[in-house]
Order: sequence, then structure tokens, then C-alpha cells
Amino acid sequence: MKEKEKLDISFWTKYKQFAGNEILLYVIMIVGIVLGIFIISFFVK
Repeated sequence: MKEKEKLDISFWTKYKQFAGNEILLYVIMIVGIVLGIFIISFFVK
């Protein structure tokens, strides 16, 4: 049981570093897509 807890902790600490960048990447992508839709719909009208 103790060994598994240790494994989980190391996994989460490693994943946390990537998660921040990944979430930021998704947020930028979503904002970019939304802005793109607004700009295209604005120019089409």
C-alpha cells in the first residue's frame, strides 16, 4: 500500500508540470477559435 501511494504522488507531481502548460494551450486554442469565429462573422456581414 505504501509503495502505491509513493507512485501516485510522483505521478501527480510530474503530471502537474505538464498540466499547467496543457491547460494554457487549450485555453489559448479555445480563445483563438472563438475570436476567429467572431472576426469571420463580423467581416462576412
